[in-house]
Amino acid sequence: MFEVYRGQRLGRGGPIPAALRPFEDSMLEIDFAELSDVGRVRVENEDYLGHVAPDTPEQARSHGWLFAVADGVGGHEKGEVASRMAIETLVEGFREASRGEPLSGLLEKLVRRANTRVLDAGMNSGMATTLVACALRYDRAVIAHVGDSRCYLVRGKAATLLTRDHTIANEHARLGLLSSEEAAEAETRHILSRSLGSELSVSAEVSERQVLPGDVLLLCSDGLHGALSAGDIASVVTEAADVELAARRLVALANEKDGSDNVTAQVVRVQNVERVGMYRGRPYKLR
Repeated sequence: MFEVYRGQRLGRGGPIPAALRPFEDSMLEIDFAELSDVGRVRVENEDYLGHVAPDTPEQARSHGWLFAVADGVGGHEKGEVASRMAIETLVEGFREASRGEPLSGLLEKLVRRANTRVLDAGMNSGMATTLVACALRYDRAVIAHVGDSRCYLVRGKAATLLTRDHTIANEHARLGLLSSEEAAEAETRHILSRSLGSELSVSAEVSERQVLPGDVLLLCSDGLHGALSAGDIASVVTEAADVELAARRLVALANEKDGSDNVTAQVVRVQNVERVGMYRGRPYKLR
């Protein structure tokens, strides 16, 4: 699934791999591309990404899709270990999940599991990681995040931020100690208030959105969103001919404008959805 480039990891969704072909009976169809780049300054890439794609229409309904990005902290290869461990824990747990398991509860459980693994592996080493994950099934996207890796929704010509950075500056803004404008410029805007591996217990912030055909979800590390505005993101995504070109242009533009950090992007385009309702936790088809 991955092609390896110098300093980059690139995955491409589309009509060629069997697991990614649009299903003939028109359910949730996804086209995606993902790219992680070391940037222009760093020697090591401490970002990591992963995904789970269904192999059959039945798996698309029973389990869905998963996309995730992590940004490790700790230095001396510890950050890379933490981010990789977090992603591998999510991917493994998502694949092993029960049929029809509610996505919000599943992601919350897997985030707690990832926190325990990272904490146990890096005890007293300062190893930690951010995490943002998006699970999609039917016409719903469930987003869970810890830290300052982000998820955007590009709909029409606008990019909307779906996550809230877990930073000291944002916590001060939430408490009314800083305005949103002051928080955006504060020195503490890059200091995490929540991350995997830094505490015995951590809770993911979870939200759910309905998705529509044509929507694009962008999961990214701060090396990308720290360099690009929401307007930049919307322009690149809407002007790109396909998701692979969008991912490449987003990473290239972030490197051009900054490049001081690793840069990672997952671009997920919703091609089609299956509209359902829920009754007592079970889906039913909407006509």
